[in-house]
Amino acid sequence: MKPSSQTLFWRRLDIVGLERLTLTSAENRIVADATTICVEDGGFRMDHRWELTPDWSVQSCIVRKEGVSRSVQLVLERYGNGWKVDGLARPDLDATREPDLSITPFCNTFPIRHMLAANQDHLTLETSFIDAAAMTVSRSRQSYRHLGSRHFHYLDLGIADGFEADITVDDMGLVIRYEGLFERAEAQ
Repeated sequence: MKPSSQTLFWRRLDIVGLERLTLTSAENRIVADATTICVEDGGFRMDHRWELTPDWSVQSCIVRKEGVSRSVQLVLERYGNGWKVDGLARPDLDATREPDLSITPFCNTFPIRHMLAANQDHLTLETSFIDAAAMTVSRSRQSYRHLGSRHFHYLDLGIADGFEADITVDDMGLVIRYEGLFERAEAQ
């Protein structure tokens, strides 16, 4: 299989921000490389690289944040039934299914694709939530409900308990619109 690649852009709807993500699929893995520029938290640039299996299960995520006064990196890697953060096992993250990085709608693709593959109308899962502002990882819980066609309802049951939004995706499960937060932008 010859690698294929596509580039996506999302703009923030709540604050000034833009993300560029290049998704490359090959026979044995999927890689996503993204850069997000945002005015939140004093303004920053965040680069994130995702390594996934062909069935869209995250194997690793490297996040680099360049802020006004400092640069920070965080590495999250699948480790057995759990995760390592910066090389250290994190038992508090055991059995979390996928990561969720707070500043990108890309992470919503993982549970949505898992739901579609299993022909489920509802999915509640534990996640390894990466807080972009603090550059920390903690356990969180989320729920997705398939509303029909390419429409889903998201409900946070953990870190941002009670937050909810409707999400519209394309044929690949990639976000087109995330109510109130993100919207796909086309390159000109």
